[in-house]
Amino acid sequence: MTALRFDAVGAYPPTTPGVTRLRAVPAAPARLVVLVSGAGTNLQALLDAARDPEYGATVVAVGADRDDIGGLARAARAGIPTFVHRLKDHETREEWDAALTATVASYQPDLVVLAGFMKLVGPSYLSVLGGRTVNTHPALSPSFPGMHGPQEALEYGVKVTGCTLFIVDEGVDSGAIVAQTTVPVDDDDTVETLHERIKVAERAMLVEAVGRMAREGWTVDGRRVRLGC
Repeated sequence: MTALRFDAVGAYPPTTPGVTRLRAVPAAPARLVVLVSGAGTNLQALLDAARDPEYGATVVAVGADRDDIGGLARAARAGIPTFVHRLKDHETREEWDAALTATVASYQPDLVVLAGFMKLVGPSYLSVLGGRTVNTHPALSPSFPGMHGPQEALEYGVKVTGCTLFIVDEGVDSGAIVAQTTVPVDDDDTVETLHERIKVAERAMLVEAVGRMAREGWTVDGRRVRLGC
C-alpha cells in the first residue's frame, strides 16, 4: 500500500485473532490521513505541527462523514484534498465502510488519525487499515468508554481523569493504548470545564504521540504498544 514497512508475526492486521506482534516503520515524512466530524481542532493542531519539517509527518488528505463542517474548511484553507462519505448515501453500513476504506487507502497513508470522527469503522476498514489507525478518548481507558467519558468520570467522583490515544480495533475505545495524559478533577468542575481541560491535554498528547509514531515507528505486541522500533 505504501512505503510503510511491516514485520508481523501472525495475521495482519493485529485485530485479527491470532496476531501477536506488529512492527511499523514509516518512510519520511509519514503520510497522514485525518478523519473528522466537526470543527477540526485536533486536525488544526496536527496541521500546525506538520509545518515544521522536523515533525516527520504531513497530512495528505482529510475525510469526513458529513458536509459543511469546520474540519473540511480548515483542510481546504491549507490546500489539502478532502473527501466525504456520508452514511446515508450508502444502502448499508457495510457499503459505507468499504467505500471509506477504498478512499482512505487510495492516499497510501502510513497512519490514519480519527480526530473527532464520530463513526465506528468496521471489518472492511480494519482488514486493510487496522494497526495504522489511531483515535482519542476523553478518559483514561479502560475507564468510562463511549461518548460521555468526562460526565461519567465526574459522576463517579474520580480525582484524576485524562485522555487516551489508542490503536483502533473492533470495539468502542478498546484498542491497545499508545499514550495517556492525566487531568486533575477540580472540586468545582462541571462537565464542560472538565471536558475543556481534557481537550487541551488531548491535543498536546495527540501531536506528540503522532509525531513520535511518524519519526520512530511503533510496535504492537498484544495489548502493548511501544513507540520506537
